[in-house]
Amino acid sequence: MDVLNILRDEFFGFLGISGLIEIFKSGDYSTLLTYKGITSVIGPLIPFLLILEIVRGLIYNNFKLKDYKTIFFIHVFNRFVSRFITIAAVAYCIGLLEKYAILKTGFTWYWLIYGYIVWELAHFVYHYLAHKVRLLWCLHSTHHAPEGMNLSVSFAHFFLEGPYADVIRTSICIMLGVSPPLLFLIMFIDGTWGAFIHAGENLLKDGRLGFLNKIVLTPSHHRVHHARNPLYMDTNFCNLLNIWDRVFGTLQNEKEEVKVEYGITREINSNNFLDVYFGEIYSLWNDVKNAPGIRNKLLYILMPPGWSHTGNHKTARVVRQAYMEKKVISEG
Repeated sequence: MDVLNILRDEFFGFLGISGLIEIFKSGDYSTLLTYKGITSVIGPLIPFLLILEIVRGLIYNNFKLKDYKTIFFIHVFNRFVSRFITIAAVAYCIGLLEKYAILKTGFTWYWLIYGYIVWELAHFVYHYLAHKVRLLWCLHSTHHAPEGMNLSVSFAHFFLEGPYADVIRTSICIMLGVSPPLLFLIMFIDGTWGAFIHAGENLLKDGRLGFLNKIVLTPSHHRVHHARNPLYMDTNFCNLLNIWDRVFGTLQNEKEEVKVEYGITREINSNNFLDVYFGEIYSLWNDVKNAPGIRNKLLYILMPPGWSHTGNHKTARVVRQAYMEKKVISEG
C-alpha cells in the first residue's frame, strides 16, 4: 500500500495537480488568490502541454519513443537521488549570505523588474560557466544530449546540476539584494518559462512567437541553444529576458537556411541512459588520465570542452570562428 501511495503521489506531483487537489479537498477556494493558489493553477501547465505535444505527435505520426525514453529514466533517477538537495542548497545560500546583501528589496513591481534583471545575470553566469568549464559541462551535457526537442527535455538534467545552478543563482541574487520571497516568485516564473521554451515542433511549429522573438528568449532561441551547428554553438544563455545575451554578444537568432541539429558534438548513443548521463564524465576521466603532467590534467578539468593539450582545440569558440571565416570567404 505504501508503494502505491508513493507512486500515486509521484504521478500527481509530476502532473503538478497536488496543490489543486488539496485546495479542492479543503473547499477553501479563496486560496486560489494567494501565491500558493496561483502556483497550484499554473503548475499543471507544462505537464499538460507535454501530454498535448505527445498526442499531437501520435496524431501526425511524428512521435518518436526514443526522444522520450531516456529522458524518462533520467527523470525517475533524479527524483530518487536528488529530491531535497536543491531545496537545501537554496536555503543554505539564503541563510549564509542574506546579511551581506548590498541593498534590501521589497515585494513590489519595480523590485520585481530589478530582481528579474539580476536573476537573468545570475542565470547567465551559471549557464555560461556550464558551457565553458569542462567539469561543469559534465553536469550540463545531459540536458543537451537529446537529439530532438520536446517539453520532456526540460526534465533531462544530471542530478547535481540543479544544486550547482541554484547555488550560483541564489548567491548572486541574495548578495545583490533580491529578497527571498521575491526570489521564489522569480524562480517559479522562470522555471515555468524555462520549461515552456523546450516546446518542440509537435506543439509549436514555429517557435519564434511573432513579435516576442525580438523582446524575449523564445522556443526558437532555445532550439538554437540546443543545437550543435557551428553557427549556433554556445549562444542564447539567458532564459526569459535576453538582456545579458545582448550585452555579452551571445544572442543568436534561428536562421531559415541553417536547420537546427540537436545534440552534442561528441559521438553519443542518445538512447543509452549511461552514455547520456555519465558519458561526458567518462570522457573527461580518459582525457585527464592520459594527459601529461599535473598542469594539463587540471586544464582538462577547467578549460572549455574541446580543449586539448596538443593545441588542436575543438572548442565551441574555435569551431564557430572557423565556420564564420569559411562563410565569409565563400560569400566573398
